Amino acid sequence: MSAAVAQFGIRAAVTWLPTETEKAATQVAAGLLAPDELDDTGYEELPVSAEAAPELAVRAATAALRSAGVAGADVGLLIHAWTHHQGHDFWAPASFVAAGAGARHALAIGVQQMCNGGGVALELATDHLRGAGRADVAVITTADRFCPPGFDRWHGDYGLWYGDGATAMVLHRRPDPGDDLHLLAVATATDCEAETMHRGDDPFSPAARTHSPAVDVRRTKRAYLARYGREHFAGVVADRLPSLMRTALAAAELEPDDPRIAGVLLPRIGRKALAASYRPAIESVTGAPMFDPGARTGHLGAGDLLANVAALRTEFGLPPGRVAVVISAGGGFSWTVAIVARPTAVSGAGSTAVSGAEYTAVSGLESATASGPEPAATSGAESTAVSGLEPAAVGGLESATASGPEPAAASGAEYTAARGTGKDVH
Repeated sequence: MSAAVAQFGIRAAVTWLPTETEKAATQVAAGLLAPDELDDTGYEELPVSAEAAPELAVRAATAALRSAGVAGADVGLLIHAWTHHQGHDFWAPASFVAAGAGARHALAIGVQQMCNGGGVALELATDHLRGAGRADVAVITTADRFCPPGFDRWHGDYGLWYGDGATAMVLHRRPDPGDDLHLLAVATATDCEAETMHRGDDPFSPAARTHSPAVDVRRTKRAYLARYGREHFAGVVADRLPSLMRTALAAAELEPDDPRIAGVLLPRIGRKALAASYRPAIESVTGAPMFDPGARTGHLGAGDLLANVAALRTEFGLPPGRVAVVISAGGGFSWTVAIVARPTAVSGAGSTAVSGAEYTAVSGLESATASGPEPAATSGAESTAVSGLEPAAVGGLESATASGPEPAAASGAEYTAARGTGKDVH
């Protein structure tokens, strides 16, 4: 079995969720949602923020840097990605996030790549870190707030509910055993003709929300379905995603059936959409179990990929030496696949081994920010299994949301995330 090479170190990854939530069951009881809509998503609640999205991103970035033991002044690159309005109309939110996180002189870049913004930002960061004489440390953040009057988080889309929150990752170019996780590979694929799904038949407008008082994704999707039919997009995913997964796995020097692969983490887009397009495409590549972590967050806009990476060390408990495939998708259309591993410190080398299967860290660096095999938790951060629910160990990836080929019902796919001021999920 060949060794998989760690390309980058993930010193820390954090998901920051507001304290307030809205329950799907409450929406059903009030007649605002039909029971079958609850079945279609399998999600239970959505986090709701009173703060603007970039403010959430500052919280996430600050928590990630603190957990990583990295000073903001040492960050050479910060990329901030988002899907929806960032609080001002003509503005650079990435610069606000960088300054708020103490990275005043970092190159701050904004990425508006719809819901795959976090995935595209991650790939851009790796390209930048590879450049000679460029940054050694990058921070990637995402944040979205789907609030009235511009967005209806429950009814603005079909089968997709939108939660508020932020994510952050501290990435550096010399992986070592002190990292939280290692990034083995990241790859992105596109089908740009699918941008029609979020444009529909609407003419170009002179200003935001000219066509409707709130963003109406249902309107544009109806136009897309009328033009292409219901099966078309599943064919697009079947064409692009499997080859992308194979490309990412090959870059990580892994075969699709490699026993080190503990599972595949899915975009948080709801049960019905995953079953229609994504699960069949993934099953054509690997038999690894699939997991949807969105029960208590819903879709986090640009943040699904980074939130799922963060979840590998919290509710999923990725064991040392094991690998996860993390998938993200967004309108346009684009898909990103990240291959992520949990390092294990081995005396004398930056390598890991589990039952004879190993991957190797590239040129392990003696780092002043190394925190040992177990990174220090940010003060107040915690992740708790729901009382009475025994996490299911599937292929080495322990998760209360493990569901195998069929997604778990909302009542059985539960985890409790630390929320709110002073708390993060990382």
